[in-house]
Amino acid sequence: MNLIPKSDWTQYLNRIARGLEGLRAEIEVASLELGDQIAADHVPISGIFYDHKDDIVGVILDGLDHFIRHPEAIYVEDGVEGLSALAVIDRDGTNHLIKLTRPLALPGPTN
Repeated sequence: MNLIPKSDWTQYLNRIARGLEGLRAEIEVASLELGDQIAADHVPISGIFYDHKDDIVGVILDGLDHFIRHPEAIYVEDGVEGLSALAVIDRDGTNHLIKLTRPLALPGPTN
């Protein structure tokens, strides 16, 4: 995974947000206190942003929003079809792993 410098967070997340249409997200939250928990399971994603004023990363999903307060680091991983995952580490050391997937394209009905 590649570390995104904090000075680039707003611009980087705004840029990738435009390419999220049609993707689904799984969000896994992991910490020593909580263990591993799934916060979202293959839910359509419509946006992601960093608000420097409130120091928050927001992930906008269909029917669910996931906010990460006081992020300390953002890592990204590219796959064959582009961005495949983001890991946001908050001030408490909690890892918010956002995995992006494309829905399977099923063949149409045959007659």
